[in-house]
Amino acid sequence: MTVASIELPEPSQAVLRAARALQRRQERKDSGKFLVEGRQAVREALRLPGVVEAVYFRWDAAIDNSDLLDLAKAAGVDYYGVSEQNLATMTDTVTPQGVVAVANAIDVPLKAVLGKTAKDVEMPKKKHSRKDVSLVVICAQVRDPGNAGTVIRCADAFGADAVILSSDSVEVYNPKTVRASVGSIFHLPIVVGVDLTEAIEACRAAGMQIFATDGAAGIDLTDLDADLEKPTAWVMGNESWGLPVEHLALADHTVAVPIYGQAESLNLATAAAVCLYASASAQRASS
Repeated sequence: MTVASIELPEPSQAVLRAARALQRRQERKDSGKFLVEGRQAVREALRLPGVVEAVYFRWDAAIDNSDLLDLAKAAGVDYYGVSEQNLATMTDTVTPQGVVAVANAIDVPLKAVLGKTAKDVEMPKKKHSRKDVSLVVICAQVRDPGNAGTVIRCADAFGADAVILSSDSVEVYNPKTVRASVGSIFHLPIVVGVDLTEAIEACRAAGMQIFATDGAAGIDLTDLDADLEKPTAWVMGNESWGLPVEHLALADHTVAVPIYGQAESLNLATAAAVCLYASASAQRASS
């Protein structure tokens, strides 16, 4: 097979301009669209009906991504072939992976995840049919897009029911956040722009205990034992200063991840992974 045999249409300049504009946060906010880069993320997005608007393939990467082209065709999604230079204008990575998609926003309202009448959470494409929400992670003032995306990936890996990003956290549609999630942004409900107090109160009303992470806490993760079996919302604070006193006071318990070696601390995403794994393991063992 040759690249020419694929016969990809070329986008108009207007279409290209619209895609490039999504590098800007204000344009993403105004349009309700965002960019998705890389094979894994684009594939996961294409599996969800109504999410992807168009896919752009770099000409010399078209054959290697022929499976994604097939998915786009099957989904009735527009697809185009573009030059390396044009694809580079849609991404801020030094070496683009060869495929970029334009997707529609996928975040859901808080009440869709935790509302008393919303036992099933319906994303734009599939239904999550858990009877109750048992594991949630709340990112409070998380500013680094790589950390936010990795927390979403960890939440997905350990079977969390949702990720909530507080109103003062990084934008979930920041290209770096999307890349760091490696497609997990399309696997579980994401709630954005919620006041931290509102998020915590909603989780508590849904029957969840609230654990906040703090390296100086008097309770270690290993001290929780049976408490980890209960429905839990983990609150993860800012990368640099953690959670302020007033936010720690909103939790039922503040918890430290024990460190047995000489490292001073764990970064946010690693701490989130440890806490989510502990809760997920305990909940599964007790079910």
